[in-house]
Amino acid sequence: MEAGQATAPRRAARRKAPTWLIGLLPLVILGAAIAVFVALDAPGLERNGIPLEEIVVEKTTLRPGEIELTVRNDGPDPVQVEQATVNDGYAGFRQTSDEIDRLGSSTVTIDYPWIEGQAYEIGLVTATGGVAATAVEIAVETPETDIGFLGLMALVGIYVGVIPVAIGMLWLPWIRSIDPRYVQFLLALTVGLLAFLGVDALLEGTEFAGSGSQAFGGAALVYLGALVAYLALVGVDAKLKGRTQREKGAGAGPWRLAFLIALGIGLHNLGEGLAIGSSYAIGSLALGVTLIVGFALHNTTEGLAIVAPVARGGEEEGESEGAATRLRRLVGLGLLAGLPAVLGAWIGASAFNPSLAAFMFGLGAGAIAQVIVQIAPSVRDSAGRLLHPLAVAGLLSGLVLMYVTGLLVSV
Repeated sequence: MEAGQATAPRRAARRKAPTWLIGLLPLVILGAAIAVFVALDAPGLERNGIPLEEIVVEKTTLRPGEIELTVRNDGPDPVQVEQATVNDGYAGFRQTSDEIDRLGSSTVTIDYPWIEGQAYEIGLVTATGGVAATAVEIAVETPETDIGFLGLMALVGIYVGVIPVAIGMLWLPWIRSIDPRYVQFLLALTVGLLAFLGVDALLEGTEFAGSGSQAFGGAALVYLGALVAYLALVGVDAKLKGRTQREKGAGAGPWRLAFLIALGIGLHNLGEGLAIGSSYAIGSLALGVTLIVGFALHNTTEGLAIVAPVARGGEEEGESEGAATRLRRLVGLGLLAGLPAVLGAWIGASAFNPSLAAFMFGLGAGAIAQVIVQIAPSVRDSAGRLLHPLAVAGLLSGLVLMYVTGLLVSV
């Protein structure tokens, strides 16, 4: 009898549905309801009015005798492009899709003998009379993304990203020789530099988001990217802290902070390279001495931001390491901060997308915000104040420095 009583709970446990199946049941019911709703063609929800046709122009490519537009359906209904205009005159065109479904894209090629250096207003007229307009400020043939062009973009990325950051890191011996109080000033200056870069990334990302498809989220992509980067760096920092404690390496603290700063700056330079590459591809950016010098001055301060934490504690705590090891670390930090400009220039010149650009700028802003949180405790004085006179002076100096050097850069 006792054996029968013992087996009863076991049979009940076997008859009980698995937990994962119980959790999945509402989703299965919802999916079935949607399938029935779609199969019956949404009964009772007949359209009232004309279709809502909304398209945006994501990319403009100029070739001899042709203007090629990449367009995306940003509205809820299918879109048909019926006419194309250039400077208020109708032009012949062809397209890869006669009807563009929601979130779908199509390439519209307009036959037009454009003249280099001229400005053009281009419009696409839909079946319901809606118009999607875009402008070419200075007409110039879009370069082919061959090896030579990618090499040019890599060179530009090195000029505006890698070299300036490396030059800025040469301040390390000088920082180590000054009074420790002034190192605290430099850390506050670093916060000012990063704060400027973070705000700049948010503004540029929002501008790109406004020019792209709003169906993908628009400006929300910037803040989504910022949140993703912030949380990702929190995880990276926690992992690095855990490894530091296991290895009992007291010198890893300053180097860890320098790594996070370099990573945040690298994500910002990724967006910066994206803007440079896309601007050059459409002919609105002239690569010249003024632009390169402007970026060099602007980005050299980023190298200073990377080495400031190392100067405070990395030398004494890293004496157990050889000079070659410390040099390899510095080189790695410089490449982490500068090389993303090359990748950004490649993407911007060959596969630019406004929504992707907005998300990337958001990544940079979020990473920089997390790095600022990491640096802030190092700025406090002996009384625990964060905004003491020396810190305020450093913070304002960083903001002013980035603003003044930013006046030399126009993308």
